[in-house]
Amino acid sequence: MMPASGVKRNPFKVIVVTGVPGVGKTTVLSLLQEKAKERGLRLRVLNFGDFMLDNAVRKGLIKNRDQIRYLSFREQLELQDIAASSIIEEAGSDLKEGDYLIVDTHAIIKTPLGYLPGLPSNVINSLRPDMIVVIEADPKEIVARQQRDATRYRSDFGGEEGVRQLMDIARSAAMASAVQAGSLLTIIINREGRASEAAEQLLNAISKL
Repeated sequence: MMPASGVKRNPFKVIVVTGVPGVGKTTVLSLLQEKAKERGLRLRVLNFGDFMLDNAVRKGLIKNRDQIRYLSFREQLELQDIAASSIIEEAGSDLKEGDYLIVDTHAIIKTPLGYLPGLPSNVINSLRPDMIVVIEADPKEIVARQQRDATRYRSDFGGEEGVRQLMDIARSAAMASAVQAGSLLTIIINREGRASEAAEQLLNAISKL
């Protein structure tokens, strides 16, 4: 499918949804699926990290998700590349023109060596997103959510100031990826106890693509 702009896209619409760990992205996307079903929109959510994790576990590199960001730089780049192409392949076998693929991922990943772009050029070239969404929240709320989630290791994010810095970098990274992809950038605030409102805002945004 080739729109008038000449920028190649997938037949289905691709929305990349990003947010720092603890922002409540999983909750918002779960509610999004419910609301999309009510409106009769065909939508599928695929988690980028799941694809990276499955591949890394098969290779014997790691045992859990939090270990991904401690792999070597080149190992992470390879896992990203494989995940992006695998996601489009899987979505292509199921979604048709007018359907929606939601890719749940991060615009930036904090690693021991520095910040790793979650949407580098090779990933963008595979996903070809129509929209990149940044879900944000108050840093205090994010830290509180991280502390409540005993299933994940996030104690090295540096408290409120560390989260605020990560959010700033993530927003800039998402903007850079949107420029490269020629896609829209949308910022949605997920306020405490109001995830349904954030999901509704996201649904309204993607339904107008």
